[in-house]
Amino acid sequence: MTLSRRRDLLRGLAAAAIAPLAAPLERAASALPFAGPPPGPGSGPSRAVVAVGRREGICPVPGGAVNEARLTEALGAAVSRAAGESDPVSAFRRLFRPRDVVGIKVNCAAGRGLSSRPEAAFQLGRWLVAAGVPPERIVIWDRSSRELKVCRYTAGSGSGVRVAGTDGDWEAKVREWGPSASRFSRLLVEELTAVINLAVLKDHGLAGVSAGLKNWYGVVHNPNKLHEEGCNPFVPHLAAFPLVREKHRLTVVDGTTGQFHNGPGYAPSWAWPYQGFLASTDAVAADAVAWTVIEEKRKEKGLKTLAAEGREPRSIGAAARLGLGTCDPAKIEAVQV
Repeated sequence: MTLSRRRDLLRGLAAAAIAPLAAPLERAASALPFAGPPPGPGSGPSRAVVAVGRREGICPVPGGAVNEARLTEALGAAVSRAAGESDPVSAFRRLFRPRDVVGIKVNCAAGRGLSSRPEAAFQLGRWLVAAGVPPERIVIWDRSSRELKVCRYTAGSGSGVRVAGTDGDWEAKVREWGPSASRFSRLLVEELTAVINLAVLKDHGLAGVSAGLKNWYGVVHNPNKLHEEGCNPFVPHLAAFPLVREKHRLTVVDGTTGQFHNGPGYAPSWAWPYQGFLASTDAVAADAVAWTVIEEKRKEKGLKTLAAEGREPRSIGAAARLGLGTCDPAKIEAVQV
């Protein structure tokens, strides 16, 4: 996304009416036209839909306890609209099959205060089970069991779905992808047929934004080698690698707590209760909208733009150029649900 195009999207957001709790993408719902339910993945919708589900009271204190009923309502509304269905179980019947082995890739790198919420991950698992995927074929997963435990992920908390860390179990083979080469998690390589990317809404000191696309760093053995030049071209090329691209079905950006500066580690003074979720079958559009949310929060707090700080998330535009989705505001429909 070019700077001028992102500014166009920001202007569209600013033109909408501002409600007391409304954040940028809620206002986008009235700024951008509603065009009805989108076609499913791969059917070529004319505009990428990013569903924005927010509810007051989900998580009033950054990093604090959540109201599970409101979380479930907001998450379900976002997932349903992203898939063009009326409810999340129907959405998952559309996106997955009972024979799939589904990974829910969470991000626990920042610790309990700024990670994918277990309440959201286990709820996604329950909807998958209701949609016909057996619980033993669903895995909530990240790079280490230690980090999962810190973030309160324990087996048995969600209708029998598994919780697993890669824990160093990388495939022996080194695979070349784009500008780099890595060993991938054996779970991704050998078991999973489909993945929900449950990322976090946060700033990144090098990449600018860490949302869905960068969450794939947790599936390779050498993420520490992939941070030069603002993580670009590493982020888009990893997301475009067939092992990742062909299994990705849905991106959900967890914004129960968001962070607009000094990421990717949890910095409470820069966190805020966004209290919602972004969901899309377009991985690039989801990150483009996440970027916009972060930029507007930075503006509200008197901070420079990411570009002015030398941290514009160029990887998002690069991912669009690789055909992973769109970051063109004219082709993104942000819909409040």
